[in-house]
Amino acid sequence: MIRLRVSAVQYHLHTIDSFQQFADQVTHYVKTAQEFEAEFVLFPEFMTTQLLSIPSNTGKTPTIDDLPNYTEPYYELFTSLAKETGMYLIGGTHVIRKDGKLYNVAHLFTPDGQIHQQAKLHITPTEVKEWGIAPGESVNVFETEKGTIALLTCYDIEFPEIVRIVRAKGADVIFCPSCTDDRHGFHRVRYCCHARAVENQVYVVTTGTVGSLPTVDFMRANFGQAAVITPNDIPFPPRGILVEGEINDDMIVTADLDLSLLYKVREKGAVTTWRDRRTDLYPDWK
Repeated sequence: MIRLRVSAVQYHLHTIDSFQQFADQVTHYVKTAQEFEAEFVLFPEFMTTQLLSIPSNTGKTPTIDDLPNYTEPYYELFTSLAKETGMYLIGGTHVIRKDGKLYNVAHLFTPDGQIHQQAKLHITPTEVKEWGIAPGESVNVFETEKGTIALLTCYDIEFPEIVRIVRAKGADVIFCPSCTDDRHGFHRVRYCCHARAVENQVYVVTTGTVGSLPTVDFMRANFGQAAVITPNDIPFPPRGILVEGEINDDMIVTADLDLSLLYKVREKGAVTTWRDRRTDLYPDWK
């Protein structure tokens, strides 16, 4: 039996006055997950936009262009927490600047101090028009001591092709940090998480931001819920949900993922969706 325990944080966005307040909030969630003996902790997309609510010394309202200024302290915070707790931390996403462009990047912080990145590949119209976010150019999987995982952010999960690729590369668990401002956006992501779990016979762990940032453009409303999603087959819950949070509450959910069940249903499930692909009729990943 191959098991790993995951926690997903419904991160509460609210106005803060300092980076230390952000660090204290993150540490609270990480320590809570540690008490539940989690091995992986997922934070949501755009969680660091909370830093834009910190008043500026210049008197100007901070914008998305200012967010990369917090990259180093963000790295230091999550790296130290991953080392201290021995957990793998998916630090939601953080906007970084590279070669003059802004990227929305999911980060995996490992217990041995490494930092792995996966830039968001599919960028929403709002991210393009309002924030000038550039799309990532490569898709990765990450091999850990507990299993092979992928980080696909929010809109990415709505594209079946990219999930096929990470599954073909060996990913058994997809971590999907998200940030949606209304029910429509939330359900688009949530339904697609279920579809990808069924299509590829993988686990999908997802979560979103809750709360609001009244002074930060496009972060004034959030509609979020964490969930650990399974394929829909006999060994798993009938609705394909191991656990889910209370919508829009500040909380953490935790569940155990049994990877051996994935391998079992891929071989002898009621359906074997991965094996039964008709690659003679449509192109497979390359």
